[in-house]
Amino acid sequence: AGAARSARLPLARVKALVKADPDVSLASQEAVFVLARAAELFVETIAKDAYVYAQQGKRKTLQRKDLDNAIEAVDEFAFLE
Repeated sequence: AGAARSARLPLARVKALVKADPDVSLASQEAVFVLARAAELFVETIAKDAYVYAQQGKRKTLQRKDLDNAIEAVDEFAFLE
C-alpha cells in the first residue's frame, strides 16, 4: 500500500483507462501502478525537454510549440509525430 501512495496520478482513473481497452479484461493493482508511474515519468520527461524551448523563448510557460519542438528533437518521442 505504501508504493501505491507514491503515485501522483489517481490510480482509479488509470485503471478505468486501462479497462476502457476492449483487449483488457483484468488489470492487477501492480500493473495499474506501473502504468501510472510510467505515465508520470513520461509527462515529466517531455515537460522538462519542452521547458528548455520555453526558456530559449524567454518564457516560463510551456506552449504547444515547445512540446512540438521537444517531440521533433528527441528520437524517443518520434512516435508522437
